[in-house]
Amino acid sequence: MLKGKKIGVVITGSHCTLKDAMVQLRLIKEQKAEIFPIVSPSIEFDTRFGKGSQWIEEIKEIAGKPVISRIVEAEPIGPNKFLDIIVVIPCTGNTLAKLANAITDNGALMAIKAHLRNNKPVVLAVSTNDGLSQNATNLAKLFTHKNIYFVPFGQDNPGDKPFSLVADLNKVLPTVTNALNRKQLQPILMEH
Repeated sequence: MLKGKKIGVVITGSHCTLKDAMVQLRLIKEQKAEIFPIVSPSIEFDTRFGKGSQWIEEIKEIAGKPVISRIVEAEPIGPNKFLDIIVVIPCTGNTLAKLANAITDNGALMAIKAHLRNNKPVVLAVSTNDGLSQNATNLAKLFTHKNIYFVPFGQDNPGDKPFSLVADLNKVLPTVTNALNRKQLQPILMEH
């Protein structure tokens, strides 16, 4: 299904989701895809979910390549046109807002925007505490953007966190497969 595909995997700082993101990264690798790992600066932070340096090492080990983290490293993705698709696992509210508003202030956003300019698909696995509040307008903007596809998502804890949205990471592979065929996996909105 993904054999031989060149997949940029952008990992951003929803630290509570990183363990599950690593599982998805390994599943993509098992599909015999070539992974180009890209990280946002916040991956380097040490949190209660792990040390940044350990996350970077795990990403490099799975992908078999060094991570792209700086704007100058990510910029060639556009003119060289070597990726088939980019998957953002997880896509934080911060990344979502910057992407929706054309802000490029780190390597992860440069990679996504450089890839989009080639009219190629980007898959977003949303993970944000403000998806149904401050970031709702940004989410709506991206729904209308050509070549943006979403891993199905829903409220992860509506009682305690009514504005929070999280993608079902078990649906990353089928979403990527559909996006490569220019189709959105349905349904997008789901009970979590």
